[in-house]
Amino acid sequence: MDITTILGLVIGILGLLSGFLLEGGHLNALVALPPFLIVMGGTIGATVVGVPLEELKKVPQWIKITFSDQTFGVEKAYYTLVRFAEKARQEGLLSLEQELETIEDKFTRQGMQLVIDGTDPEITKNILESNIAVLENRHRIGINFFEAAGGFAPTMGIVGTVMGLIHVLGNLSDPESLSTSIAAAFIATLYGVASANIIFIPIANKLKIKDKMEVQVMEMILDGIISIQSGENPIILKEKLKTHLGYLPEDSPREEELE
Repeated sequence: MDITTILGLVIGILGLLSGFLLEGGHLNALVALPPFLIVMGGTIGATVVGVPLEELKKVPQWIKITFSDQTFGVEKAYYTLVRFAEKARQEGLLSLEQELETIEDKFTRQGMQLVIDGTDPEITKNILESNIAVLENRHRIGINFFEAAGGFAPTMGIVGTVMGLIHVLGNLSDPESLSTSIAAAFIATLYGVASANIIFIPIANKLKIKDKMEVQVMEMILDGIISIQSGENPIILKEKLKTHLGYLPEDSPREEELE
């Protein structure tokens, strides 16, 4: 589990509720089904309109990514590329063919297969860059989904409040319940603003960060593969890869430590 996602949600929700209670409020005053249905139903409906059905099916997957701790195999990719560079330098590129079955990452395997097949370096680079672009576009759909929800939610909150005030103004004959009805009407605004800024927009931001992390690893792999194809010195390759990641230990870890 991604602890920061859970921790952020807990801190945000507890902060709001604690402040409300310290001001003398009561939790049951925040519980109102009609405003909740207006805000959540309106937000989800408006967001779904802009997403194709096939992409909409991926919403559970996007949420899972948000709450999952991912490393994207960055260190394993680093040491794999260094090992391949050393082997290719000593035994030639064709010697890497027997190593392909040991590569779990599809992107790395595809790139190394292109190298072994003798594909022109420029074509190899273009193919791998296209794969990265496709990945970014796919991720952008999920990010846009939650960003859109974060934009619609406050507006739906205002809509819910207006609807509530219409109901209040239509029952002015009962002044005793007027203040309670007005307070209940503004709960919709609270739901909309709170859900946007604690749930939807933060999820979009987390997906953005994870997208950048994965793309950074893929760009490192691309750089490494092109360097291997050009016969670059493994020592230079190490330094080049580190520019993508920052510091990495010099000693090769045991295989089980990378799992």
